[in-house]
Amino acid sequence: MPAVAVGPHIDDMTWTEVRDALRAGKTTVIIPVGGSEQSGAHMALGKHNVRVKVLAERIANELGNALVAPVVAYVPEGSITPPTQHMRFAGTVSIPDDAFKAVIDGAARSYRQHGFTDVVLIGDHGGYQHLLAAVASHFNREGAKSPARVHFMSVYYETAQAPYNQLLRDHGLSQAQIGSHAGAADTSLMLATDASLVRANQLTSAQPDAATLKALGVSGEPGAATAALGKLGTDLIVARTVQSIRKAVAAAR
Repeated sequence: MPAVAVGPHIDDMTWTEVRDALRAGKTTVIIPVGGSEQSGAHMALGKHNVRVKVLAERIANELGNALVAPVVAYVPEGSITPPTQHMRFAGTVSIPDDAFKAVIDGAARSYRQHGFTDVVLIGDHGGYQHLLAAVASHFNREGAKSPARVHFMSVYYETAQAPYNQLLRDHGLSQAQIGSHAGAADTSLMLATDASLVRANQLTSAQPDAATLKALGVSGEPGAATAALGKLGTDLIVARTVQSIRKAVAAAR
């Protein structure tokens, strides 16, 4: 039988394969954090989960010594009752901040126990970035005598904001088209990672007015999105995140 390729996703590996990968020097693990939230009528609720998994795989492959943990899909998305933020839209799932931090911390401790020396946190949604930073800070402070470190890569999310927006403006899009949620930027990134989550019929229809878009949970013009524009963003996110991880890991040694 031909050899079976293993990794980088831990979910696809057996425990002995993870053990052997660690022994072979794959001592970095990336914990990708997504979220189940509305993204208008044109994009599936699993957007963040799918995108962060795809990009985490690319980052791990670029690093060469990393595995990818299962995606953390349940994240804070606003008050449940009464509903606020994305919880106002059907299908969104929200959990309390403390529960979220406990899950991330528990996962990081688990990987430290198994022998991973560098645990990388990347998050695809903006609302919990400060919580990831808090978990990393607490973990490193409490485990100061341990060689294992948690590295929160804010650059992953930050690159998808101002730097990517500038790229889109350089390619002729206006800030109104780019938007801040489920607009041209967000939708382009999704088209570049998994176009099956984007409803093409919703993109080709006439652009709704601003009030209708807001009611749908959209900021921007999703109809201006293309996979080519999205690739510009995903390539930039991966490159900058890989560079930052390498610097953080080297500094921790």
